[in-house]
Amino acid sequence: MELKKGTLKAFDAATYKATVQVAGSLSVWLDNVAVARNIPSAEMLAGRTCALVLFDPSNPQDCVVIAVYT
Repeated sequence: MELKKGTLKAFDAATYKATVQVAGSLSVWLDNVAVARNIPSAEMLAGRTCALVLFDPSNPQDCVVIAVYT
């Protein structure tokens, strides 16, 4: 399990999934990332920094956004 920093690029409130750019990489964007339901959708603004937990580092789609902050 790994903890990574990212930037929120988009959020879909209907599915509670996000598009996130992993910090330090211009080319790695993760689509359809699950977002913890305890984060209010009003807080999921593009450009905010977020914390990601990657459960399997070899499978970047197996992750969840656990926090957003400025």
